[in-house]
Amino acid sequence: MSSDFDVVVIGSGPAGEKAAMQAAKVRQRVAVVDRPGALGGNCLHTATIPSKTLRETILYVAGVKQRSLYGIQTTFRKDVTVDDLMRRKEAVIAGQLEVLEHKLDRNAVTAVFGTARFLDPNRIEVLDGEGGRRELGARFIVIATGSRPARDPSIPFDDKRIYDSDSILRLDRVPRTLTIVGAGVIGCEYACMFAMLGTKVTLIDARPRVLDFVDAEIAELLVARMRDLGITLRLGEAVAEVRCETADRIVAETRSGKAVVGEKLLYAVGREGNTGGLALESAGLRAGRRGLLEVNGHFQTAVPHVYAVGDVIGFPSLAATSMHQGRLAMAHAFGVPVNGEGTRLPYGIFTIPEISMVGETEEQLTRACVPYEVGQAFFREIARGEIVGDRAGMLKLLFERASHRLRGVHIIGEKAAELVHIGQAVLAFGGPVDYFVDNVFNYPTLSEAYKVAALNGLNRL
Repeated sequence: MSSDFDVVVIGSGPAGEKAAMQAAKVRQRVAVVDRPGALGGNCLHTATIPSKTLRETILYVAGVKQRSLYGIQTTFRKDVTVDDLMRRKEAVIAGQLEVLEHKLDRNAVTAVFGTARFLDPNRIEVLDGEGGRRELGARFIVIATGSRPARDPSIPFDDKRIYDSDSILRLDRVPRTLTIVGAGVIGCEYACMFAMLGTKVTLIDARPRVLDFVDAEIAELLVARMRDLGITLRLGEAVAEVRCETADRIVAETRSGKAVVGEKLLYAVGREGNTGGLALESAGLRAGRRGLLEVNGHFQTAVPHVYAVGDVIGFPSLAATSMHQGRLAMAHAFGVPVNGEGTRLPYGIFTIPEISMVGETEEQLTRACVPYEVGQAFFREIARGEIVGDRAGMLKLLFERASHRLRGVHIIGEKAAELVHIGQAVLAFGGPVDYFVDNVFNYPTLSEAYKVAALNGLNRL
């Protein structure tokens, strides 16, 4: 069976969904291909949505918000089970899946279920796994197949004691002790979540600091909070060997000779592009390092009518940026004008506390020899910070000394990933830090931290 479309999108995660929606909005015939039961991609089933739902559930059952309020005593439920934690996750996934199916139907996007591979640069074959085959032809093809956790062949994964970031969601119980290898975004997020459940967590990474793309001061504040949660950090330590000594004794030995023992181990070092089964050579393409595809500024591959977006092209590999890439790719394909280049992308890291940033870091401005000043506001100084019990949060503004032009916003604490968008808007229009002084913020809100930080910075001048 053969069908022709204007656009065929391989993958239905955030990047694929938004590419399909953008093409459909300009009256193109669009098909989205994904494996049965995988509509919504890894984001919906094994990554962003499950992990963030798990985080919120943990914050609730652990009584974190209540325990931080002076004079209120709460007790963590020691009998909390994995089923308790996962029940909410399943409900959220089901709700989001229903929303996605409705979007596809409303925009007349055809969903094709099966495994896709290229036949030539304009045709793909979809196998449904039951002997069925369908051929799809298109003017444009979008590769949005996402990524998967990298599995070092020397690590004895069994998904019962040694997990990756996908299989950790099938954990059978909350462990007393957990070793996490990899202090990137995923490793830090899970370290905080499990520590909040009372698990003794040891976090190992060969790099000398966590989250090396984050502003150094913000990363240091996170490390301090992680230590407060009881997390042991072994930074600058590469893992040489992982072995299972008994059913509940997993040993991670470092190259320096240290032995880190835990009941379970989560390996969260890197991800690989899902390109292995696409028969890229039939389209005249070749994957690069870690299975990733190279693209130009318009997300075109070496074959101009084949685009690639999302995790399959690598950093920053965030759901929000993937959505934006999908939209921009199809806007380029069909000549749809877009406002702005989207270069000032926000980052949301859902550790406990959460971190968010947009624009440049102090390290980047220093390397670029930009004379800048810093404005800070600590949430303990903000009435709303006191009310919600966040006395450790901080918002930092970076701006040019001469022009006062805002260059970066860095936040750690309650609602950081929400607050950052105020600064993002000012950055997008090249506004000065004075904007925050000259405008009124609702009181009491955490947003007031922008005014306090701006005044702090301008006073330094």
